[in-house]
Amino acid sequence: MKKVRVRFAPSPTGPLHIGGARSALFNYLFARKEGGDFILRMEDTDRERSSAASEEDIKRSLLWLGIEWNEGVDVGGPCAPYRQTERLRTYDEAARRLIEAGHAYYCYCSPEELESAREALQAQGQTPRYNGACLSLDDEGRRAKEAEGRRPVIRFRVPDEAEAAFDDLVRGKVVFSGAEIGGDFVIVKSDGIPTYNFAVVVDDHLMEISHVIRAEEHLSNTPKQLLLYDALGWERPLFAHVSLILGEDKSKMSKRHGSVSVIAYREEGYLPQAIVNFLALLGWSPEEEREIFSLQELERQFSLDRVCKSPAVFDVKKLRWLNSQYLRALPLPEIAAGLASFLAGDWSEERLLLLAETLANHLEVFADVKKFLPLVESGPYEITGGEELLILQQPHVKELLRRFGEQLADLTDFSPAAVKEQIKEAGKQCGCKGAALFMPLRVALTGSCHGPDIDKLTALMGRELALARLEIAEKYL
Repeated sequence: MKKVRVRFAPSPTGPLHIGGARSALFNYLFARKEGGDFILRMEDTDRERSSAASEEDIKRSLLWLGIEWNEGVDVGGPCAPYRQTERLRTYDEAARRLIEAGHAYYCYCSPEELESAREALQAQGQTPRYNGACLSLDDEGRRAKEAEGRRPVIRFRVPDEAEAAFDDLVRGKVVFSGAEIGGDFVIVKSDGIPTYNFAVVVDDHLMEISHVIRAEEHLSNTPKQLLLYDALGWERPLFAHVSLILGEDKSKMSKRHGSVSVIAYREEGYLPQAIVNFLALLGWSPEEEREIFSLQELERQFSLDRVCKSPAVFDVKKLRWLNSQYLRALPLPEIAAGLASFLAGDWSEERLLLLAETLANHLEVFADVKKFLPLVESGPYEITGGEELLILQQPHVKELLRRFGEQLADLTDFSPAAVKEQIKEAGKQCGCKGAALFMPLRVALTGSCHGPDIDKLTALMGRELALARLEIAEKYL
């Protein structure tokens, strides 16, 4: 059986988007499951938009997700080089083969001539396609065009009876008619740079790619690529086109649905384990009735026959929930380290660990810490909710706050355990316990009925702020 070899071949023209990350993940998981090779190749022939910075972002994002390539850019391999701009001679050789075999030819038509021909076809109610004006040019005709200063492109000759059919591993039998393929298409531009459809065929063949796993939006490119494989006499790889990722409004995923780049999710405090788990479930259905999978489990269980045809919906709430599960399972020092990047000022290691312990079960992403910081940082608060006012206006609350304040003022050990003892002591002195004890103190110290443990919050805010908050609460009694 032919060894599985798959590739992820992004264009380094921007950050790695979520859709691209899913394609990379599916290729990676399939290679690991089948004991094959996962190759990272850069399709950098868009010289104006490609950049080294974008390539670095893509590599950094993949590694952050735990997706490592065993062949490709940076690590090398038997099919090097792995950047298209370093493989131009290879494309030239393949183009010459097609020309010599009569499958391709030079085209000197100007953009204006092409536009005029396109408009003429549209006026006749026909689908625009190249009219073959340069198909029959002989050497003399070519020299005359070149004497005018024209630089040719190379077009692939699409046979009149052309039809492209293949068995997609996700979608089943797919057939494209000649009309859907269109007319003779460009494979090499006038500057000598190959077009996507040509370069990807040459690269995939020479790198012995066995399976092409990519997004559904590439499905329309497949017939042209199949014609090229056949014309070059090369074995076709197997294709699997994965469904699109849609926003919650069922439109194509875009910035209006939230962050679209992997690095943005990292900066928002998501964990790579959660992103990988979430992406795997976007278009793939596990056999088991569960939702939490480690990368290693996914490597063992992933299969193309459980990849879905229907579009996958990007549910941010689901992603945040998944992230919260992974976050809560982390050791406290790791939670503290994750929170640190979202904090300003000096936080001692002890206080940072206490913050992590206090908020661990209240965070979905690390960035959520920002909404809890006002609870433990200086500044007044206002109570606007009726429930909070009713709690503070109970008859026993004034005496409770007075006694608790006196105890905090004299407290030398401001740990959560010591604060908790003082809460119990104040309740004993006032003859209250349970909600009658804890709720008034919570509202007085934070202005809210809900939140993390009040003993931990009080320890985090410190004596000075805690006493100031109790004083603020008095005006609501």
